[in-house]
Amino acid sequence: MSKKILNTLLTIVLIGAALAFIVYKLGAIKKENEKNTAVVKDSGTGAVPVLTYVARLVPFDPHFDANGNFVPVKSITYLAQTAGQITSLDVDYGTRVQEGQVIARLDDKLLQADLENAQTKVSQTALDYNRLQKALPAGGVTQKQVDDAKFANDQAIASLEQAKKRVGDTYLKAPIFGVVNKKYVEVGTYLALGNKIVDIVDVDHLKLTVNVPEGQVVGLHVGEKVDVTANVFPEEHYPGTISFIAVQGDNNLSYPVDILIGNKAAKPIRAGMYGTAHFTLPQEQPLMLVPRSSFNGGVNSGEIYVMNSGVARTRRVVAGRIFGDRVEVREGLNAGDTVITSGQVNLVDGTAVSVQKQ
Repeated sequence: MSKKILNTLLTIVLIGAALAFIVYKLGAIKKENEKNTAVVKDSGTGAVPVLTYVARLVPFDPHFDANGNFVPVKSITYLAQTAGQITSLDVDYGTRVQEGQVIARLDDKLLQADLENAQTKVSQTALDYNRLQKALPAGGVTQKQVDDAKFANDQAIASLEQAKKRVGDTYLKAPIFGVVNKKYVEVGTYLALGNKIVDIVDVDHLKLTVNVPEGQVVGLHVGEKVDVTANVFPEEHYPGTISFIAVQGDNNLSYPVDILIGNKAAKPIRAGMYGTAHFTLPQEQPLMLVPRSSFNGGVNSGEIYVMNSGVARTRRVVAGRIFGDRVEVREGLNAGDTVITSGQVNLVDGTAVSVQKQ
């Protein structure tokens, strides 16, 4: 059988499968509509069956928790700033280093020779400049000769400074305080510009990054104190301080919050471990909370149905903060109102409803 015929048969099979799927979905939609119609008929009176919730004021809980991972405040992969062969390496995995501490040396024999030549050049040009400058009043030399000698001396001094810097660059120094978490080289390794040398992580200062919902993040401020615990040491408490609150949330309306903590030598937390921030918000008056499902077409619609004498009535409300599956209602609802939480798809203003068993 030719390849062309096989492709044709495959196309026919795919089209047939697509048509079968469409027929199946249409049938399922039809059955669902019939089921909804049957429920209404079965209610006996033609009233639409719904679920309800009696609105009430709920005491505000100022405490909430948020989970996240500990990350180092400072961590760096130290890259080679100059090329050369490593002649000494003074750190290993787990070595604690101070900022500016020499951790390795590169071969500097040629650079030392260049430095000596540059020093000799400075001495020679300085001697020539001084000699010509002294001879200038007697007219034995021209001003141009003096100026050229000074320029040569200035150039030699600049070359000497560059030679000193190149020699200094062979002393590889830790850019931050921390612990060597990984090393990429050994004695004898030849480094090219940009090669990795070591990873250094500051584990004495960590931060816990958590995501806080919009309802709670509005009550947080940079600089506030937060109690932090770690899963590995649940009995231990690490005082924390909020250092950053994101100004833009994610698609779930959660906002990253960074909390700085100081590590403890007796029970040290390692970067990457799991932790919990225990927040305490200012005390508030009781809130009017309703189930999130109360809103017709989503919270942003600001529309709910309230049952009044067996009839659904449209009610416009002002939604506030969202607390999980509950939504704060700031205006438009009174304690004791019966809010419809399920069955709104079959309702319009004035539809007769019957409350089903919760």
